[in-house]
Parts: sequence; structure tokens; C-alpha cells
Amino acid sequence: MTVVREIVKDTAIEVDAVDAPAGLSAIHNPDCAAVIWRRQMLPGFQSWIDALPPEQLPQARVILRPEDVRDAVFQICEAAGIANCAEREQLVDDTAVLADIFADLVPAPYLRLRFDVVTTNACTRFHIDAVTARLVCTYRGTGTQYGVAADGAEPRRVFTVPTGAPILLRGTLWPERPKSGLLHRSPPIEGTGETRLVLVLDPVLDPDEAQ
Repeated sequence: MTVVREIVKDTAIEVDAVDAPAGLSAIHNPDCAAVIWRRQMLPGFQSWIDALPPEQLPQARVILRPEDVRDAVFQICEAAGIANCAEREQLVDDTAVLADIFADLVPAPYLRLRFDVVTTNACTRFHIDAVTARLVCTYRGTGTQYGVAADGAEPRRVFTVPTGAPILLRGTLWPERPKSGLLHRSPPIEGTGETRLVLVLDPVLDPDEAQ
């Protein structure tokens, strides 16, 4: 299913929505600038993570091998003081699964993993990331927003990724000509009292250089 299809300088731009993780491979299709895995987290998990105090949400920025993600997220949750429970296990497992999927789709020996806790406006300017590809999953709060633009203009239509749904985006280093013009941003939330928890995964070839 294609949720966005627009023409920018005679080039078709698509954002595909898929119902299974295998469908994320659509990112390799010529006209596909991003793919959303259309899913919802279990209601019990969403209630649990929405109720955690903001200071107890996991925060981290690490570079590691994909196979080490599960143990790393376990330690991140421990350091945040999150009580051991089924929902915490689900967060650990889900992050590890997304890391494995991403590492298969965008081959790289290492990943940069970030858990960002966002309480104000952060990166609200529409942009394209300076990476090959990026996976973003908003576990709590309003999801990433995206739209198609040309010649530096703001997108005419803005779409919001559902909470809990991962989006896989091409970056500026993707071997694509011409560039798609698909831009994204963090939603503006200043003054709303909202707290977002966002997972970001990037491919890393050389961890020393990436540091």
C-alpha cells in the first residue's frame, strides 16, 4: 500500500505502508523514499510506557554491533531504573528486532542506537538526514512527520507516522539520482506538556570515525 505518491520534477515519490516487517525491503524500490511498518504496540505496553515518569525513560547514544543491541538495551533500561516487567522485556525485544531488520536491509557492521526523550521542540525543521538510511520508531508521543517538497520549499502536505510504527527513510548518502525530495521532522510539541520517546537507528561503517 502506498500512502503518499507525489510528482517532483517528473519523478514519482512514494512512501509505502506495509503490514509485515518483510515489506520494509520496499526501500530498495526505485521510487520508494520511505517505508512505514503499519503496526500498533499492544495496549498494555502503550499504557505502561505512557505512564512512566519522563526521567525514567531510557536515554542513550551508543555504537555497537547489531547482535549486541539486546544486551545493551537491557543495561540502558537498568540504568534508567525501569522495573523489570513484561513490558520492559517487550521494549528490549522490540528494539533488538528492529535493529536486526535494519542491519539486514542496510548492511553495516555497526549501528548507532539512540533513545531520545523529547519534551520540547527538537529538529522541527524539515530535512533529510546525512546518512544512507535511518530507522525511526516513536514509542511514546507524536510520531515523526514527513512530506514532499521541491526547491527548498516546505512540504505542501504534512503526514504523521503513527505511534509505535517504525519508518525507514532514505538519507542523503543513499545512491539515488535524482534525490527524492522527501523531508521529515520531529513534530512541534513545545507548550503541550507532551513527552516523546524516540528510537533512532543509523548504519555505521567505522565506529572510530563515527565517534
